[in-house]
Amino acid sequence: MTFWFGYIFSADIEIKIKRMDKISNLALLTQMIDSAEKNIQSAKQLLREVMGGPATKANLTALSEKAQVMTISEGGKVIEGMFDGQNMIGPDNKQYPVPANYASKSKLVEGDVLKLTISEDGSFIYKQIGPIERKKMLGMLLVDEKGDFKVLAEGKPYKVLLASLTYFKAEAGDEVTIVVPQDREVEWAAVENVIKKGSSSGHADVEMNEIPSGGKVIMDEDEEL
Repeated sequence: MTFWFGYIFSADIEIKIKRMDKISNLALLTQMIDSAEKNIQSAKQLLREVMGGPATKANLTALSEKAQVMTISEGGKVIEGMFDGQNMIGPDNKQYPVPANYASKSKLVEGDVLKLTISEDGSFIYKQIGPIERKKMLGMLLVDEKGDFKVLAEGKPYKVLLASLTYFKAEAGDEVTIVVPQDREVEWAAVENVIKKGSSSGHADVEMNEIPSGGKVIMDEDEEL
């Protein structure tokens, strides 16, 4: 009798251990799936940013018209243009790539005037020479049906650069302080700061001055990113 009782007791423990292992494996699998989905969403948005995602025709037209008064130096080594949220539009209507890490750190907004100097070794040297009037808004970070991150502020969704969100380790549901032009409607916003969901300590006390560079880009005449 004692033998059978011990056998049943051992078998019961073994079954419970197996069930616990199964639950643990399911929890781990769920975490892995969640992490994979977030990585896929980030990768898709980054790809769209690199490829130059769609912008409204009205915004592009307005910025192109303003860019007509900008200048290109003899030889095309110094070019002035307007920032459109991702790129700089030159007087020749060409789009010049602005690295997302530079745009994020500088908190560039649509309509800012930039000067691009192309050095002898091919490096792009950007300088913000005409910042427009700005305002700040507090919004909520969301993920749309395409997997893109957007900040919903005052009833309107704004696109934001993934480089900014990655720096702050922002997630859907976080509160985000964004910067937009004072007196015009735009699609893109710059990220000023992030309040993590569930946090009561206020804005994260960080500066966007350590974003790793994906290439050789100089932020102004004196500082290299």
